[in-house]
Amino acid sequence: MQTWADRLPDLYAPGHWGWGELDVQFTTEQPADELISNAHVVGRTEGGIVVCANDLGWRFLPGGTREPDETIDTLVERELLEEAGARLTGPLIWLGGHRADHRRPAPYRPHLPHPVSYWANYVVDVVVDGLPTNPEDGEQVTEVLVLPPDEAIAYLDAMDDNHGVMGNLVRLAQAMELI
Repeated sequence: MQTWADRLPDLYAPGHWGWGELDVQFTTEQPADELISNAHVVGRTEGGIVVCANDLGWRFLPGGTREPDETIDTLVERELLEEAGARLTGPLIWLGGHRADHRRPAPYRPHLPHPVSYWANYVVDVVVDGLPTNPEDGEQVTEVLVLPPDEAIAYLDAMDDNHGVMGNLVRLAQAMELI
């Protein structure tokens, strides 16, 4: 029987995210909550999966960086509102995450785990019923779409600066029959 790593070798391949000086490795093992620094979601809604684009031309699944003393649920709720104008309507379902080994001597923000953190990914049910709030200190989302899974994958793969990660997360959710 094939493993998830056999089915999605690009997702599971060790990598380096130069923009953050991070060496990364994907896993479906869930880390301790205090090690999660970031979260992204495969947002299920009527008509498909929520995907976003920003003013820099990046395409991505909603998500972002954890704030001080923020729970994972609150992080996901905040990022959905900020980036997609969406509300969480169900529980978070663990999908997997990237273990990030930091090359920088200090964390990106003082409250974040270091020198190891995790970029967590969840499948969640959402309703898109507003516009992104686009906080001044965050990226400026210019497009929010709901696409069938295969179209969401193609959309994300077309402009993914994270080495195909976002499209592959949707592929994994499909393979696990979560979408």
